[in-house]
Amino acid sequence: MKLRSIATGAALACALGAAQAGPTVTGTYDATLLANTIAGVGITISNPTLTFAGSNTLPAPAGTFTGGASTVGFASGIVLTNGTVGCAGSGNTSASCELERSPSNEPNTSNYDRTTLAFDFTSSTGQVFFRYVFASEEYTTFVNSSFNDAFRLLLNGNNIALLPGGGGVVEINNVNCGTNSAYYRNNVNPANGNESNNTCTSLMLDIQYDGLTTVLTASGTVAANTTNTFEFTIFDRGDNSLDSGVYIEAGSFSGED
Repeated sequence: MKLRSIATGAALACALGAAQAGPTVTGTYDATLLANTIAGVGITISNPTLTFAGSNTLPAPAGTFTGGASTVGFASGIVLTNGTVGCAGSGNTSASCELERSPSNEPNTSNYDRTTLAFDFTSSTGQVFFRYVFASEEYTTFVNSSFNDAFRLLLNGNNIALLPGGGGVVEINNVNCGTNSAYYRNNVNPANGNESNNTCTSLMLDIQYDGLTTVLTASGTVAANTTNTFEFTIFDRGDNSLDSGVYIEAGSFSGED
């Protein structure tokens, strides 16, 4: 069974192994590069910022990727993690993958590892759409536990990271083998040890995370040609152990669906 780490904040427990057919990820701390990569038709982005736990001397928590069509579900884009992009591109060769960016005994839960890409934008159509995939190394052992990593997509302060048809928020305890399973893809590698709560067949994709969603589309309505705010935030809950990530498709932050 996968055990929760007691490593220090700078400890990286991720065996990347040999080259895989999964996405190729390049880490970056450049908020402008990240924002420009996802900007699409009818959208103008300004004032991008990237905030994160820990020092920028640690491996990057964000990056761009290519070659993700057969694993992520779209070919290229950006990835934001609550740890390191070292967990976002390899095959599932490690029993656990993580980078604790802040102290593991941090008493203030608001200071658990989190990464936020924020920017202002205008939409010429009054609409905004983008496609994304949430993934986590917390699957499947910690489903329905307090270690419920999640992310928020805040459009003018309102979360639009929601499942279709009123299915609720996108987080580990609400998208898994037993809940909203139509939007979940299991990726546990049995060679890494027995996993609890593993009740669906593994796809054995060339990606490190033990579970990920299908490709989801977020959408919202704004006043056309006015300035709005957006935040992508991914964060740990319960502790700083085990990484999660969100992939956003290149060019899909768009004014057109």
